[in-house]
Amino acid sequence: TGMDLGLADAHRAGVFFVTAGDLAPLDAACRDAGLACRRVDLHGCTGKPALLLRMEMALDAPAGGGRNWDALGDRLRDLSWLPAPGYALLFEDAHVLRDADEASFDTLLDLLDE
Repeated sequence: TGMDLGLADAHRAGVFFVTAGDLAPLDAACRDAGLACRRVDLHGCTGKPALLLRMEMALDAPAGGGRNWDALGDRLRDLSWLPAPGYALLFEDAHVLRDADEASFDTLLDLLDE
């Protein structure tokens, strides 16, 4: 589209809400910017255990990190097994988790915002 989203600028990092139709173009733009882009499918995800497993799978995380909020926070702060100049996580069907387990959804947003 020729539109610069500023994806290479770490100062513009954050949590952003987009529509489902924006995910594919955003995925392509992130990859074009050299970011390691991971999609996290939350379709049917109704709680913390499923969310943590899906995050671990999407991040291709090394074994042994544990499946709890602290472990996820640690993983998000140290992605050394996934070397890249920057990262993007694109969540598909996030509304499913939000509607089923608002507390886990809010905790996820807090961790991502950190």
